[in-house]
Amino acid sequence: MIQVKVERDEHKQLRSVRISGHADSGPYGYDLVCAGVSAVTFGAVNAIEELCQVELDIEQAEDGGYLHCSVPDSFRTQPNEHVYVLLEGMISSLKTIEASYSEHIQVNDQGGGWRA
Repeated sequence: MIQVKVERDEHKQLRSVRISGHADSGPYGYDLVCAGVSAVTFGAVNAIEELCQVELDIEQAEDGGYLHCSVPDSFRTQPNEHVYVLLEGMISSLKTIEASYSEHIQVNDQGGGWRA
């Protein structure tokens, strides 16, 4: 199962997202849940870097199954609302996948959602 852990600060702004595990919803190369999660997460991270010119702190496993991205502390002193909107969009999309495939992905976002 894919586990998504969202960490937020006291203002409900997203600090980091940790995604780990494997969906195992189909054979390797045909796992639609895995493909969806990968497309959503890497699309959001790439959009933030390209469109907002912000580099998130990224850790990932070479063989897949693990991604941790966090907003750098230096960025949080001069926040860019577009970064947070893209990150919230990513979480919303992951929750949409969870709604249809809860046996393969679980999103833990106890802090609620940040609003502009």
